[in-house]
Amino acid sequence: MNVRFLLLVGGNIPLALREEDILDAGLRRTFSHSSVSLWSTPETPTVEISGHGIVVGLLFDASGRPVTDPGSLRNTADGLNRHLLRDYWGEYVAVSIGSGDRGPMTLLRDPSGGVPCMYAVSNGQGFVTSDISLAVDLGLYRRQVDWHSIVHGLRFPYRRTERTGLLDVHELLPGCALEIGSSRTSVHTEWSPWSFVQDDARHPDPESAGDHIRDAVSIVVNAYAAADDRFVVQLSGGLDSSIVASCLRGTSAQLLFGSLVMPVAGTDERPYARLVTESMDRDLLSVPVGFEDVRIDFPVPPSSAVPATGMLQHATSTAWDSVGAANNTGTFYTGGGGDSIFCYLQTAAPAVDAYLERGMVTTAIAVRDLSTLHGCTVWKAGRLTRKKLGMVRRGVRRGWKEDRTLLSTQALEGPELAHPWLDPPPRSLPGDCEKIHDLIGTQLYMHATASPRRRVRRPLLSQPVMEACLKVPTWMWIAGGRDRAVARDAFKGTVPSAILARRSKGSYAGYLATAYARNKAEIREFLMGGELRAAGLLDPHAMSEFLASEFAPRSMAFVRAFDLCTAENWVRNQA
Repeated sequence: MNVRFLLLVGGNIPLALREEDILDAGLRRTFSHSSVSLWSTPETPTVEISGHGIVVGLLFDASGRPVTDPGSLRNTADGLNRHLLRDYWGEYVAVSIGSGDRGPMTLLRDPSGGVPCMYAVSNGQGFVTSDISLAVDLGLYRRQVDWHSIVHGLRFPYRRTERTGLLDVHELLPGCALEIGSSRTSVHTEWSPWSFVQDDARHPDPESAGDHIRDAVSIVVNAYAAADDRFVVQLSGGLDSSIVASCLRGTSAQLLFGSLVMPVAGTDERPYARLVTESMDRDLLSVPVGFEDVRIDFPVPPSSAVPATGMLQHATSTAWDSVGAANNTGTFYTGGGGDSIFCYLQTAAPAVDAYLERGMVTTAIAVRDLSTLHGCTVWKAGRLTRKKLGMVRRGVRRGWKEDRTLLSTQALEGPELAHPWLDPPPRSLPGDCEKIHDLIGTQLYMHATASPRRRVRRPLLSQPVMEACLKVPTWMWIAGGRDRAVARDAFKGTVPSAILARRSKGSYAGYLATAYARNKAEIREFLMGGELRAAGLLDPHAMSEFLASEFAPRSMAFVRAFDLCTAENWVRNQA
């Protein structure tokens, strides 16, 4: 089920909008107060908070039972939001109303960001919605591109901020709360990953960490499965999706399993995917994606408020949508976000964390594990660890990498926009900083799909799983020279041993490189005659040189052109 809602803020329905228009849009009045009215689709789950609010979306208790009884939610001494974040989880936006007729209203978006939440509010008047097209179709908003946000997304790739690509429309980021008063609007952080990497939150050993992670993933996967009943599991052949699939043993839900097949050597993961389906006595669907499925310009969902769906996402999403249509489901489960949540770091930071947390003995083990993991000598791993430690002592922290490639001088003038998770507390460990940076990067693609009818569940990015994994010190994740080691050990006996033992996986790099070569002429025309260039954001001379270049065999530099096409295509769709 897709959650769709529109919250009108500031009293009555605007004069230009009739209640009949809202009903004709497929919405019904779900909640009202003197200052607000909430409208949602009939299939959108809600739980009323007795007397002063409502939760929109799926809500579960700690054991994974769905919450439907309004009496179970209460405003405790430390606040409703803290109560929800401490005792519940799910995919939701919670609306609570303050005391008095004109008391402030607060919206909390759950830490997973499972329900989109955008708003345009000024002086206590405006709207909040999960789908900007609802506001557009009802005449509450007229699409206008926020060029500063577009260029910021190109300068700092894959970084989400509260600015959307639409002028005057902001996003309430996961774990944040929006307070709307009669004269001012403010946002503050209610849930932060930094709370779960502090000393008093750490798992003391890999065994307890693995137990917590296994329980959290199992509870989340099965809770969602009971709510969805019928869905497709996307198997990539790797560890993350295999963990999600293996937790579905014994579920009563109707399951289908599929694996993408591309016309490039090294991308066929069906042999590994079949290890999972055969262990569960299930069939595996082959989902073909050809080069003919690649399009530079394609329609993006009207609900999209940021450029996030690129050529690869469009091609694969279209293929999965065909599977869903043929099997009467629009819901898909994926292991998306697993690399980030299971701390798949590519630097020496885990060994530095070991030194700062546990001292020389643990550091020596971590350095050895680093050398095994990356296939280098112990001396090289030690040298990189010392270099990283020196940077930490000098106060040098990893920032978000800026990419100025192909952008004009004009495009580089704007300020860097903030994200609430980018400011680490004092004495934060470098590995923790890196894994939280990676976690931010997953937010851009949370709702990046080519179809508005498609529902994608990412259980590994749920609040319980994030919290369980954040508590694991980074050096535990590389134990024995294995990436994601704690997760591998946690699911022994559940995930097929051949998958747990894998150290490499098929890559889309060959498919992307071929797609770029086949479509280079169209990409040139698309970008050189497009809206980004007309807005003065691209350097045409650099662009010409770039598109005329022949890249080294393993270079992924051409992906920059794909990112520009993603932004260009999104902008054109806003006209």
